[in-house]
Amino acid sequence: MLHTGAPVFWWIGPIIVLLVIPVLDWVVGEDGANPRDEDYELLSEDRYYRWCTYLFLPIQLFGLGIASYLWAGDELTVVDKLGLAATLGFVSGIGINAAHELGHRVEHLERWLAKIALAQSGYGHFFVEHNRGHHVRVATPEDPASARLGESLWEFLPRSVTGGFVSAVRLERERLARRRLGWWHPDNHILQAWAMTVVLFGLLIALFGWRILPWLALQAVIGVALLETVNYVEHYGLLRARRGNGRYARCSPRDSWNSDRLVTNIFLFHLQRHSDHHANPGRRYQTLRTSAIAPQLPAGYATMVVLAAIPPLWRAVMDHRVLAHYGGDITLANVQPPKQSRLRTALIYRRATN
Repeated sequence: MLHTGAPVFWWIGPIIVLLVIPVLDWVVGEDGANPRDEDYELLSEDRYYRWCTYLFLPIQLFGLGIASYLWAGDELTVVDKLGLAATLGFVSGIGINAAHELGHRVEHLERWLAKIALAQSGYGHFFVEHNRGHHVRVATPEDPASARLGESLWEFLPRSVTGGFVSAVRLERERLARRRLGWWHPDNHILQAWAMTVVLFGLLIALFGWRILPWLALQAVIGVALLETVNYVEHYGLLRARRGNGRYARCSPRDSWNSDRLVTNIFLFHLQRHSDHHANPGRRYQTLRTSAIAPQLPAGYATMVVLAAIPPLWRAVMDHRVLAHYGGDITLANVQPPKQSRLRTALIYRRATN
C-alpha cells in the first residue's frame, strides 16, 4: 500500500536541497534588498517571523513520527528506507538551523524550543558550543567550526564534530563551576538537550520497536553532517585580524562568507547573510543585512554544499577567492598548518604562470 512504485519519492529531501534549490537560486538570482533602519524595530518585533521558526518544530517531529512508522514496517524496501532516512536527515539539518535562530534569543521559551529542535539530531551540545564557543572564536585557528584554507571537507568534519563536542562540555562545566554546581545539576544545558533526544527516541522506540533505531541514528548523522558542511562553507579560509595587543579584532562582516541568493535565504531563515549574523549576533533573521565588504560566495549554500563534497572542485572554486579577499597575501588567511608551505608554493607557481 505504501510502496509508491517510484522509489525516487523517498529521496525527495536531497533532491530538493541539492538539485531543485540550486537551480532555483540560479534562475531567481540574488535578493540584495536590506531592511531600512527606520523599520528595524518594527520588523524585529513582528511575531510572524517568530512563528515561522516555531511552527517548524511540530512539522519536523510529525515527519519523524511518520518516518518511524514506515521504518518499522515491511512495505518499503531497504533503498526506500535509506531515501526516507536521507530526507529526514535533511529535515533534521534544517531543524538545527531553526535551533540556531532560536538559541540566539534571550527569551526563555525560545531557548527551550531550540533544545527541542535539536532533539531529532541528538546534537544538543550545539546549543552551548555555537553561542559561547563558535561566536567567540569564529574565523580563528582555535575554532573547530572554522575551516582552514587547504582543508578538505572530509578532514574538517571529524575535527569540527570532535572539537565542538569537547569545547561544549568544557564551556558548560566551567559555567556550572562558576555557579558552584556539579555536572549532573538539572541546570546543565547539555544534559537538558540530550535528555530531550533520549525521551524522543525512547518514545518512538516504545511505539515502533527497536528496529527503527538504526534509521533514527542514520538520519541524525545526516543532519549533523549537513550542519557541519554548512559550517565548512561559511568560514573557509577566513581569519580575523589581530589588534596591537595580540588579541583578535571584533568579528566583522569580512570574516564570514556571504550569499544573497533569494531562494536559499528564504529556505534557511536568512542563514546565508552570515556575515551580518556574526557581526551582529543579536539580530533576528528577518533583520539581517547584506554587506558590500563581506566576501561573497559564487552561489547559494545548497550549491556550495555539493561543491564542498568534491575537494578538488571546491578548491578550484574557493581557494583563489580566499586569496583575492586578502589581496593575495596568504599569511592573512586561516591556513591549515601542515599545508601552509605547500599552499604558498602553489600560489607562487600560479603567479609565475599567469
